[in-house]
Formats: sequence, C-alpha cells, structure tokens
Amino acid sequence: MDASVVDGEGRGLLDAPEVDEVFRRLEQNMPGRTPTAKGPKDQPDPFRSVVSCLLSAQSRDANTAAAVRGLFALAKTPDEMLTLTDEEVALAIKPCGLYNMKAKSIRRLCTALIEEHDRVVPQTREGLMSLPGIGRKCADIVLSFTFGADVIAVDTHVFRVSNRIGIVEEKTADRTAAALERRAPPWAQHDGHFWLLQFGKAVCVSRRPRCETCFLADLCRFYSATGGRVGTA
Repeated sequence: MDASVVDGEGRGLLDAPEVDEVFRRLEQNMPGRTPTAKGPKDQPDPFRSVVSCLLSAQSRDANTAAAVRGLFALAKTPDEMLTLTDEEVALAIKPCGLYNMKAKSIRRLCTALIEEHDRVVPQTREGLMSLPGIGRKCADIVLSFTFGADVIAVDTHVFRVSNRIGIVEEKTADRTAAALERRAPPWAQHDGHFWLLQFGKAVCVSRRPRCETCFLADLCRFYSATGGRVGTA
C-alpha cells in the first residue's frame, strides 16, 4: 500500500502494554466513531453500502462518489440492478475505473444475494466475503460502519500507521487486519479504526510524518529507528 511503511523493516513489535498505551493515547487525542457515522459513502442500507464499497476499490473518493450517484439513480435493490445490462451499469460507474469488471461483479453479487441470502446482506465477515467482489477490507468496513461491529477495518491510513508504529508488522492489508484483531485490546476494537484513520490523516501522514509533535513518538518503533525521517532504514 505505502512503500514508506517498510522503511527500516524489522524494527520489532510493541509489547502488549505498549500497544494498550498507544490506543489509550489515541482515544484521548483523536476523534472516535461519531453518532452520524454512516455506511460506506453515506449509503442508507446494507445493500448499497456493500455495492459502494465494491466500487471504491482502486478509486479516489470523489470518483467513487460520482459512480455511486450514477448507479443508484438507476437502481437501488438487487432485483432492480439485475434489470440493467452490464453495459448500462458500466456506463453509470465509469468514473470509478475498472468499470467493466466491477459491473460483472455487481451482477454476480446481486444474483448471490437473491439466490443464496434471500436478498439479505450477511452480517458476518465470512458471509460478506462469500459475496462476489467482496474481500476482507470491504467486509470489515461494512461490518464496522453499517452494522456497528467491533472490528478495525484496514484502509491505507490504518495499514500505514499500525505497521509504522509497531502495533503490527505485516506486508498486506488482510494480514494487518488479522493481526490487529489479535493485538489491539478488546476495548479499542470498536473505535480503533477511527482513531488510527484520523491519526494517519492528521499526524502520521505518508510522506512527511509530523514526528516532532507526535504524542506517540516515545513509543513509535519507526521514530526510534529513523528519527522520523522517511526513507531511512
């Protein structure tokens, strides 16, 4: 996801008390889940949340939002979606890229929901990941945002921050998510995604992390190894 994450690879993991302290400081300094937090792209129901998350793969937020608006102006349920041709769906979602592949995935997803789930979006990770086009990241985002589950979904920011600090030491988003499930304290699982996300946007940014003012610098494995200099081992 982010090449700067692996600079100085092998710096070592924080121990359990240090991980707990990281999340306690994040809780104190970063906003958590807000009462107005909605599903992916602010969609009002689980079906549209899942489809929106599918569309967001390898797409910028603004492009995904345009694709979401275009698609749901045409159809809002699995049955309505299947009345559209792949070409109509692809044209509607063109802004988000990979539109031909995503159009086919949407058709397969809708078919699976109708034939295997009685039109009800599963509320488990395993059930969500059984749907065509839905991987762990998307499943965890839907679980967290749409169903309010205690799960830390791993996006680019969460991946970078958790590996850079030393909470986990993994090379992929899925492995990072699994490690966070094991290593983050249970009390932090509900809002942990929001704390790490906001910290990654405001402090631990990709190219020029603000280590000199960071409230986690004394714990951070990246800072202890590099002094906050991205690109140094």
